[in-house]
Amino acid sequence: MRYINNRAHFTIAEIQREFKISRATAIRDINEIQAMGFPLTSELGRGGGYNVLQNQYLPAARFTTEELKAIFISFIASKNSQLPYLQNRRSITEKLIGIASQTQQDELIELNNILLFENTNPANPNLLELDDAAPAELNQLISLAVRDKHLRVTYELSLGWPQLLDVFLLHIFNSNAKWLVEVYNFDTDEFLYLPVEMLRDSAISEREMKWTEQEILNKKLVRARESNLVVKLDTIGIQRFKRMHPPGIILSLTGMFQSSGIFNVQLDVTDVEALAYYADWLLFLGKGVKFERIPDELCVILEERLATLRFS
Repeated sequence: MRYINNRAHFTIAEIQREFKISRATAIRDINEIQAMGFPLTSELGRGGGYNVLQNQYLPAARFTTEELKAIFISFIASKNSQLPYLQNRRSITEKLIGIASQTQQDELIELNNILLFENTNPANPNLLELDDAAPAELNQLISLAVRDKHLRVTYELSLGWPQLLDVFLLHIFNSNAKWLVEVYNFDTDEFLYLPVEMLRDSAISEREMKWTEQEILNKKLVRARESNLVVKLDTIGIQRFKRMHPPGIILSLTGMFQSSGIFNVQLDVTDVEALAYYADWLLFLGKGVKFERIPDELCVILEERLATLRFS
């Protein structure tokens, strides 16, 4: 079934060669798969074969009780997380409950009542509620990115002041309850983190890419090595980092049992507001912070913060 699902068209001869079976066996297996509801149409004559209908329902699947719990718990863990395709989560949940026996349904409902994950809102425990929807543009971005990462996006930082950007999409991620997209801007040769809620009218770009994907990734790697802030963390710092960190920073765990970590950032030392934010955040990470590299401008602000704390 996986072989068939990954193809738009196939023939009996291809099935015979792939699985080393007779023609009669191949035809019997395909008929059984069709009987299960797999969306296939057949074409007769030379060059004929089978076509897989796109955008159709998948064949029925049977889940064990433990598999059903695993899927359901993954949904519980994502409550109030502003996930994309939230409407689909609702319909899937209804289907899971519908195929479960009465005993299984009771267990699933009880799981929903007793399990709470970090960042979920106990005041809104209902899986079928849709008030934690992600930004409207997120689904469109994801659908485009799986086809082509070279995009044209409209970035509206201020209402009524749109900017048309020619970008290469690197990642879409959720940080501190906000969806962001990491892009490389071809026009300014910059790596940016844009709030998805400020993007409009995303589409696949019609311009020719100035750089290949590998060249863009190499650019990012070089700039990471040139970072002017390199920080090591202890276990407390790692825990606090996971609770809150600026977007786009990747923490590499280096010690045994994830007991230490390191990250690097390229800071704009002329941006006083950004430096002040990083100073406050670094102090939040705790006493176990060690600097391998730090800009003088940031060091000055940290010393001022510490002096204020000592005399307050």
